Amino acid sequence: MTLKGKNYCITGDNICSHELIGLGVRVIESTDAERIGLGGKVVDETRNLLVIEKDGKEKMVPKGECVFEFMIGDEKARVEGKKIVARPEQRVKRGK
Repeated sequence: MTLKGKNYCITGDNICSHELIGLGVRVIESTDAERIGLGGKVVDETRNLLVIEKDGKEKMVPKGECVFEFMIGDEKARVEGKKIVARPEQRVKRGK
């Protein structure tokens, strides 16, 4: 599973060290049952939150409380939210 561009290559193995904004995502596990199944496009990210937009509405989802499924091209990558709790710029710099 790979999503390639001129200056990047996102795979299931390195997704935690890449920009998440613009990717499709779905919550597959959460400490709050109401979040399970929530999906859409990542439109913003903070240290502790993903902002997911669907049908013009934005939902803020705590990273540390969920397991996410990101769309990488036609494939899916499962990511424990605790692994991506960090400011986006710090997470991208630290790598895998």
